[in-house]
Amino acid sequence: MKKVFIISAYPNHEGFGAHLADSYLEESLKAGHEATLLDLSKISFDPILHHGYKNKQKLEDDLLLAQKNISWADHLVFFFPIWWGGAPAILKGFFDRVFLPGFAFSYEHGYLPKQLLKNKSARIIVTMDAPALYDSLFLGSAGITLVKKSILQFCGINPVKVTKISRLRYLNDKQRNKVVTKIRQIAKIAD
Repeated sequence: MKKVFIISAYPNHEGFGAHLADSYLEESLKAGHEATLLDLSKISFDPILHHGYKNKQKLEDDLLLAQKNISWADHLVFFFPIWWGGAPAILKGFFDRVFLPGFAFSYEHGYLPKQLLKNKSARIIVTMDAPALYDSLFLGSAGITLVKKSILQFCGINPVKVTKISRLRYLNDKQRNKVVTKIRQIAKIAD
């Protein structure tokens, strides 16, 4: 069994994407994993890293708890929509404020970072209205690549698997139920 930390970056907790995150949590717990969910729409924090890394910016309590849960977890799961080819600003602000030097990485010698979040795996689950092929071919999956390679793998989290739920706006109820079933199956094995 795994320790799973789920981060949901949907501004509307009543939407389908947030429902997927809740379903993942529910199924993960049923499967015997230890799991907890952080819904970014329900916490309050300043998403702007005002001084870069020059001056330390005090972390809000919710962000300190997020760091604690990231340290605790074996497996991280990120749910977010693809907007304008990328992740929503709230998720980028979360990464800017939480994945800090000394916590997620550090520079000790040379140009390559010391990865401080090794021995963790992750899954990125994204929803989008565009077809997955459009995201891949024309946008180069830029939003996913940013999160997967520039953030998670940069900090040592590997492997990072990706699940794309595309053409969301056009899915009927039966198709949406199939998506929920798929997410529940992924949650059971927490990979």
